[in-house]
Amino acid sequence: MTDNQNLLAEQRRALILDEVRRRGGVRVNELTRRLSVSDMTIRRDLDALARQGVLAKVHGGAVPVIEASTHEPGFEAKSVLEPSAKDEIARAAAALVTPGTAIALSGGTTTYALARHLLDVPDLTVVTNSVRVADVFHEAGRTGGAGEPRRGAATVVLTGGVR
Repeated sequence: MTDNQNLLAEQRRALILDEVRRRGGVRVNELTRRLSVSDMTIRRDLDALARQGVLAKVHGGAVPVIEASTHEPGFEAKSVLEPSAKDEIARAAAALVTPGTAIALSGGTTTYALARHLLDVPDLTVVTNSVRVADVFHEAGRTGGAGEPRRGAATVVLTGGVR
């Protein structure tokens, strides 16, 4: 942010909103220090931004308004974020799954990583709403088809939904 005391209200509010979105929230005392204005000025700015519906005031500061799911980053964008942490979580979770059990996996990049770690679990049943997760097992040739699933193969149930 900036230490410029001569910012117009709209410029200051734009900086505040950018900071809220970038950091996931701000505190009034941080903003007063960074922008060199009074806490009342910051509170008025937060009030104005809250009335516009672009942030939500909370005790001591502000947080972003939850945006519509259309602004959710896509699978590809999320898959490159923290891949080693996701793999570590997936590996630990896979160690808890025993042969012959059923597991439900939602869609997501961490559950996708988990699916890859479950390929060697014998007689596994996977219920998922994620085509990507189902494809992990399909591509590995491990799904039970119309006939009897072979030993060690995963049975995958792909659920549907209403849009």
